[in-house]
Amino acid sequence: MTLDIRPYLRRPISTLAAALADPFDSWIWLREQYAIYREGQTPPDLYKAQSDWANRLSRTIKLTSPEEINSEFWALWPRVIEELDAKGVRAGPESFKGWNDGDAAFVRAIWLLIRHLRPRSVVETGVAHGITSRFILEALERNGSGHLWSIDRPPRERGWHEQVGIAVDDRLRHRWSYILGPSRRRLPGVLAQVGEIDLFVHDSLHNERNVRFEMDMAWVALRPGGAIVVDDIDMNRGFNSFMQSFSGYNSIICEAEPLHSDFRRFNQKGLFGIILKEPITRNAQ
Repeated sequence: MTLDIRPYLRRPISTLAAALADPFDSWIWLREQYAIYREGQTPPDLYKAQSDWANRLSRTIKLTSPEEINSEFWALWPRVIEELDAKGVRAGPESFKGWNDGDAAFVRAIWLLIRHLRPRSVVETGVAHGITSRFILEALERNGSGHLWSIDRPPRERGWHEQVGIAVDDRLRHRWSYILGPSRRRLPGVLAQVGEIDLFVHDSLHNERNVRFEMDMAWVALRPGGAIVVDDIDMNRGFNSFMQSFSGYNSIICEAEPLHSDFRRFNQKGLFGIILKEPITRNAQ
């Protein structure tokens, strides 16, 4: 794998202007791009998806009425996709400057977790069109409580900025705080402000260095019984490295359900992972 800087050399003035406007964020971006180059390709057999991931998740968290909660999701999913289509946005793989929107399986897993855990504090990294953000907020609204903090570094090209979070309905924004900037710069402050969190969602830059930074920080802030959901785990070794470094959790590896095939992925779909932090149990007297 080579570090491709040609797109930025084609736009030297805009690239330089962006770097001068925020040199610290630009330095972070450059380091992450170099990390991608150093990490290389992820072996396609590193992760093995579990075909019954939804049932396993429901059993692990002791989800009551999973059929009803799944029905809620499937009633909302096509409506959100139709809303985006009406706005001229074609959701799915490579729809946001080459990046993917949250797919149906990834978002459904988060929906199940929120409807069951009834979290007060949810933190996510990466927004793009905001499909995942929309479903987090919809689930919180149905619960009648909870707040979402989203950290995102939008594309350097300003033409894409108007599409950031376009899927989020205005009626849900009272539960949403959008924090502009890279997670390496913003996540420590958000977690310090929020304190204990119930759910963390990673969907920002998918290299091992960034995934481990986010997961390690989220794990410390995550309450016992809480969850971490990580998208696109097949793109790096970060999720696997985390599992080897920590204990006290249950993990589930799941196959994505994109709106159309993603031919960049080994299975044309991609994978995501779930970490469920074990609750504290009192020793029997």
